[in-house]
Amino acid sequence: MVRIAVPLRYAYRLLNHGPATLVTSRWNGRSNVMAAQWVMPTDYDPPKLAVVIDRSTFTHTLVEPSGVLGINIPGRDQAALTWRVGSHSGADGDKLADVETFQASLIDVPLVEGCIGWLEARVLHSPALDEVAARYELLVVEVLAAWVDERCWREHHLILDERQTLHHLGGGTFRVSGDLVIARRG
Repeated sequence: MVRIAVPLRYAYRLLNHGPATLVTSRWNGRSNVMAAQWVMPTDYDPPKLAVVIDRSTFTHTLVEPSGVLGINIPGRDQAALTWRVGSHSGADGDKLADVETFQASLIDVPLVEGCIGWLEARVLHSPALDEVAARYELLVVEVLAAWVDERCWREHHLILDERQTLHHLGGGTFRVSGDLVIARRG
């Protein structure tokens, strides 16, 4: 698979349709991955995302001091992996031990090989954002780099003809992205 860079102005298009994601983190020699469904674009210039990470998770204990995280968009073939890494804590063992990863380009986090897309992000801080983070376990992050499987990107749009994203319905049940419907052209 070949990864191609996505212009940051279009990074939001990797998440606009609400796929399940894998959040990767690293701090003080420990790495982790967790499944997260609640990740959504909030702005596109500069690109920002809202990410819900429960403060009781091992991922939160790594993201809080590091200030960075990876957002990986798994495909249909990674459903079992997505369910597994979302079903137990990295505090109990290395969830990345048998997962093929590669190093992010701008931040110190692993990214999961074989995904449809990858975003590298840093947590934004301000008194208002920090209050929201504390109250709702919601982080606002800025996307610093974005990558996509070349088979899934055409003319600055995510195309899911060859591969499909996962959409978690609960209890280990997923749907995959379906047929493309174009309401208008032009």
